[in-house]
Amino acid sequence: MANSRYEYVKSFEVEDEVMPPNLMIVRIEGCNFDTFSDIHDLEKPNDEKALALMNSCAAAVLEEYPDIVFSYGFNDEYSFVFKRKTKFYQRRASKIMSLIVSFFSSVYATKWKEFFPHKEMKCPLSFLARLLCCASLEVLQAYLAWRQNECHIRNLHNTCLWMLIKSGKSAKEAVEVLQGTQKQEKNELLFQQFGINYRMLPEIFRQGSCIFMMQAEDVVKYDEHGNPIKRMRRRPRMIHNEHIAGQNFWNGQQYLLMELGPFENDIKKIKAAYVRSFLFENKLMPSTWIVIRIDGCHFHRFSEVHEFEKPNDQQALNLMNSCAVAVLEEFKDIVFSYGVSDEYSFILSKDSKFYQRQARAHKQERRMNF
Repeated sequence: MANSRYEYVKSFEVEDEVMPPNLMIVRIEGCNFDTFSDIHDLEKPNDEKALALMNSCAAAVLEEYPDIVFSYGFNDEYSFVFKRKTKFYQRRASKIMSLIVSFFSSVYATKWKEFFPHKEMKCPLSFLARLLCCASLEVLQAYLAWRQNECHIRNLHNTCLWMLIKSGKSAKEAVEVLQGTQKQEKNELLFQQFGINYRMLPEIFRQGSCIFMMQAEDVVKYDEHGNPIKRMRRRPRMIHNEHIAGQNFWNGQQYLLMELGPFENDIKKIKAAYVRSFLFENKLMPSTWIVIRIDGCHFHRFSEVHEFEKPNDQQALNLMNSCAVAVLEEFKDIVFSYGVSDEYSFILSKDSKFYQRQARAHKQERRMNF
C-alpha cells in the first residue's frame, strides 16, 4: 500500500499507542462461558481440568512473549502484566490485545485433548480482551487486589449456589436463597447445611492462580563424558497466594522487583475511582462503518513449520475461507468479508450496536473465533 493511491486508507487506523510510563495489562475472559461449560459438561462450581487448561495456556503465553512478566487468573479469565519498559509492538493497544488473545485461544484449542482426552470440543470458546493502563504501581496493586477479591466473591457465591442445586433446589430457588446474603452468611450456609469449611477448599478455587517468570537452571545438553551442561533459562512458576497484591508476596519476588518495582504499602481498601477506570470502555462513533482486519502473526514461519505449498497452498486458503464463513455465521452484524493469503477483513453493518460498539470487544471477539 505504501506509495500507492490507497495509502490514505492507513489514516483511518486508530492511533492507540499506550504512552510510557503507563503499565500495561491485557485481561482476557471467556465469552458465554456458562454455555460452553454446559455443552461440555464441566464440573460445577469448579472444574479442576478446565482450570489446569487455563493455567497451561497462560504459562504458554508467558513463555512465548518475554515482555509479559506476571499473570493472574481464575475461572475463565486471565490478566497479563507487561514489564515497565516494554516496547512490545510499539505499545499499540489493538495489536497487543489481538496478539495475546489469539495466541491464548489457539493454545486452548490445541491443548484441549491433553486435558480432556475423552471429550471432543463441540464448539469454540470465544474470549474477549481489553488492555488496561496503570499510571503507577499503586494502580497495578489495586487492580490485582480487585481481581483477587472478585475471585473470592464469585467462588463463594458459586459454591453456595451449586451446593444448593445439587441438594435438590432449582436454580431459581437457589438464587432466591442467596439473595442479599453476605460473606459470613454464605460461610455459615456451607458449614451448617453441607459441612463445608470454605477455607479448606483448594487454594486454586479460593485464591486463583498467579504465574510469573523466574530464572532457573536447565540442562541444555551433555558433553562427551556425559556431564550435564547447564544454562540459566526463563521458566514460568505457578503459585497460589491469599494476597497477591500484598507487600510480603510481591516484594519477595526478585524478578518482579527488577521488571516492575516494589509495592510501597499494603492495600486496606480499593479506591472506587480506580475500579471505575478499570471498567471504562471506549466506544466507536455511531453511524460509521466498522472494518476489522486480521492477519497472521509470523505466518511465514508457521507455513514453513507446516510445509505449506509455495507460493499458494490451496488447502490453507480453503481453511481461511472456511473460518471466515464461520465468523459470518456466528456474528450476524458482519455483512461482508474479503480475504487474501493470511488476512481477512470483516465489515459490520453501519448501524450495528454489536457489543455497544466497543472497539476492543469487536476486535477480540473476531480474533478468538477465527
